[in-house]
Amino acid sequence: MAAPLAGWTFRAARPEDAAACAPLILASGVREFGFFLGVPVEAMVAFLASAFASRHGRFSWRRHRVAVAPDGSVAGVLAAHDGRMIAFDDPHVAWLLLRRFGLRHTVASLLRGLVLEGELPAPKRSQTHVAHCAIDERWRGTGVFTALFEDTRRAGALGDGEGREVVLDVLLSNSRAAALYRRLGFVEQPRAQPVSPKLPPELESIRMRLGR
Repeated sequence: MAAPLAGWTFRAARPEDAAACAPLILASGVREFGFFLGVPVEAMVAFLASAFASRHGRFSWRRHRVAVAPDGSVAGVLAAHDGRMIAFDDPHVAWLLLRRFGLRHTVASLLRGLVLEGELPAPKRSQTHVAHCAIDERWRGTGVFTALFEDTRRAGALGDGEGREVVLDVLLSNSRAAALYRRLGFVEQPRAQPVSPKLPPELESIRMRLGR
């Protein structure tokens, strides 16, 4: 267990955290979001902020927990997606895309999303998927993410105490993050299927599962 961090607090996210969390969520998967959304960084941040403020969907504040720095700023975030609660995630994100970017762009994004989902599959009903893991760059390597993860676990948001399988995905190229997840108890899983030829090589990922 990580040592307590003086002055830091960890809590469930709130709608008013949208402006702080949107760039962090983007940082958690800037290549993936760039491929999926296909818009400039500013537009991606605006989309994620709007989606975060919603009560519904995979980007909603209701799925996230945050780390709050001693100065009161939100400096870390992660999401926990319960596989039993995701049935309407895809229709909701399609609606958000359509409202913000229009029909033509939405169709193109959804087609790219299908390719991405082949590499980053949605959790099964028996799984909780940890995603959107990011810490402000000023605080990386200081133990903040470990503390946030452990707080999320203690809060019951992962459901591993109920026997649920906890999984996450990390880019093959992101060895630093993979090493952190291993220290937290995650282990690599065998690939379920070959990499799609339509997937950009830099998006090849590893699925990891939290050990029992």
